[in-house]
Amino acid sequence: MTNNTLADFNKLTTAEAEALFRREVLSEGFAGFRRLLDSLTDAIKAAGDTEMDTVEHSVAKAKRLFPEPVDFSPSWEKIWPELESTIAAKKHIFANIPQAERAGEWQVIMDNPLVVQEVVCYPALTFEDAAYLYAYFRPQLEKSEYIRLQKIQTVIQEIGS
Repeated sequence: MTNNTLADFNKLTTAEAEALFRREVLSEGFAGFRRLLDSLTDAIKAAGDTEMDTVEHSVAKAKRLFPEPVDFSPSWEKIWPELESTIAAKKHIFANIPQAERAGEWQVIMDNPLVVQEVVCYPALTFEDAAYLYAYFRPQLEKSEYIRLQKIQTVIQEIGS
């Protein structure tokens, strides 16, 4: 397991191979499971339209093999719903923004107009990076918060001296 990649994980096609993988991760504990989660998160981040179903299948397999991630860390109590929600939000973005409109600069903005706090803005992003950030933060929105994924049409930028 120490050199496991998501590609290796996705090649587990038999119950015996899955059981062996599960035992290896369980024997490594936190570190082994963390590597699996990191590879899943990286896959979600990197996935384009055509890879989303594969990534969704990988998360479902990991959830089936490790139904209680809280056994590795209390902070992972809700990791499966979080990853599933991120995938759903990213698929929503891909389904609603045509390929032809994705080139250019994008930004993600988050705010809660009912609370005195800073507006959060992630500017100067590629579409792929903006889609992931939107998908990552969307499931975490609190009451009255909003998130916007915007394509920049015109920019005037100056830097002070």
